[in-house]
Amino acid sequence: QVQLVESGGGLVQPGGSLRLSCAASGFTFSNYAMSWYRQAPGKERELVAAITSAGDSTNYADSVKGRFTISRDNAKNTVYLQMNSLKPEDTAVYYCKAVRWGRAYWGQGTQVTVSS
Repeated sequence: QVQLVESGGGLVQPGGSLRLSCAASGFTFSNYAMSWYRQAPGKERELVAAITSAGDSTNYADSVKGRFTISRDNAKNTVYLQMNSLKPEDTAVYYCKAVRWGRAYWGQGTQVTVSS
């Protein structure tokens, strides 16, 4: 059974940091490109960051560039999103996604709330 399980979300003050994790099972993790998306209430789901299967290239949305870092550990079947200098507009449900040859798997999401 394919599973992507996000963890690490929670409530944090503006300017704070969180590290999200996504643990994968049921498929060959090292063959898949990985990405993080987020969706706020009433808004479209948007791509936040992406990383190639080998971890040798990354891409970021302009809104998070310089603040967020995506990484992966293929030996642990896990992808991470380090989030620094968090802003209230970063508040959303964050989703992990795996892609290979057009096939996509999604996690269940984890809530991130940035508020005073």
